[in-house]
Amino acid sequence: MSDRPHTDPSSAPSASNAGSEGGDFPQTLAVQPPLNVPPGFASFSYPTYRGSTVVFRNLAELRAHGDGATTYWRYGIHATPTSEALCQHLSMLEGARHALLLPSGLGAISLVYFALLKAGDDVLVPYNIYGPNREHGEWLARDFGITVRPYDPMIGAGIEDLITPNTRLIWMEAPGSVTMEVPDTEAIVAAARSRGVLTAIDNTWSAGIYFRPFDKGIDISVQALTKYQSGGSDVLMGAVLCRDDAIHQKLRRVRMLMGWGVSSDDCYLVLRALPSLPVRLAAHDRAAREVAEWLSQRPEVVKVLHPALPDCPGHDFWRRDFSGATGLFAIVLHARYTRAQVDAFVEALRLFAIGWSWGGAHSLAVPYHVQTMRPAGSWPPAGWQHAGELVRLYIGLEDTRDLIADLRVAMERMLPAP
Repeated sequence: MSDRPHTDPSSAPSASNAGSEGGDFPQTLAVQPPLNVPPGFASFSYPTYRGSTVVFRNLAELRAHGDGATTYWRYGIHATPTSEALCQHLSMLEGARHALLLPSGLGAISLVYFALLKAGDDVLVPYNIYGPNREHGEWLARDFGITVRPYDPMIGAGIEDLITPNTRLIWMEAPGSVTMEVPDTEAIVAAARSRGVLTAIDNTWSAGIYFRPFDKGIDISVQALTKYQSGGSDVLMGAVLCRDDAIHQKLRRVRMLMGWGVSSDDCYLVLRALPSLPVRLAAHDRAAREVAEWLSQRPEVVKVLHPALPDCPGHDFWRRDFSGATGLFAIVLHARYTRAQVDAFVEALRLFAIGWSWGGAHSLAVPYHVQTMRPAGSWPPAGWQHAGELVRLYIGLEDTRDLIADLRVAMERMLPAP
């Protein structure tokens, strides 16, 4: 396919014959100027192609839209050369064949649900799934006749006992969005494949760099490009990636029918950030491990839920499946601290902002009352002594010495020793 639109200025007539090729009057020249921009400009920046109307060379080409052998471009909401470049770049990084862009990570999750499920179908969703994904499932169950059942993320091969004849999809998240468990994806995929069930994973934490879902046999990967791929805390975008052509066509068709598209300007911002993605991830990894190790020695903390530390559920699966870690983890504080005290600790932090999302340069902290997010009795896990409130931390690109000092001061002020 060509990445050069029909209106490429290098093929336009020169200004010397503008009267014959273009128009003689200012109003026409204002709309259709016969520009002659010299070709051959090259830079490291990919062009930002903005456009809703796609111009066809003739009616035969217009009427053949969708036939890749004849014309690729149809309408700006479906694809532009800029969004196509981003899709190809993401596919290469994660080892996919196809990628589709959505206005947000939740939009990507929604596409998977609406493209692959119908009334009467059943889907399995882990306890530790991204909160809006869980809420989406509850909406589908309430209004669309789809059964949505939760499962323990550490169930492994035992998930086969939960699969029913109408189970169509099993979601995974590695690690979990808040509680950071790393599931045995190999066992879950093997059980799903033996029963003809599709699998999807929220792979946002690894940014498609440190975990390769398609090499594990997972059918669909969902990512919030809002996070590390953007890196600037200023873009909202999601992606759905896969290798299977038939699955891609289902996803692509529903995306078109739902009218989901993304801005070429936002695609440009993500494309601009991707070359530095591995370097940024490595910096987040080093910093987060250093802070996590320090926190593991604090008397206020009973658990550090970082996949690279042995205490984190699923640590062995992380070692088997992942090539690195990133900046997001959680700590479980001692049960002697009240929710009000934990809130005061978070608000006392100077360098950790309070806010959703992550993946940018700035560190974040958010407290969670996990008992309200999981089935009764499923949190904390059996055997965890004195487990209290959870705080999720995101380690940005600040100096770790400053971050540790900030945590120390806030803990000593707001979380008194017994």
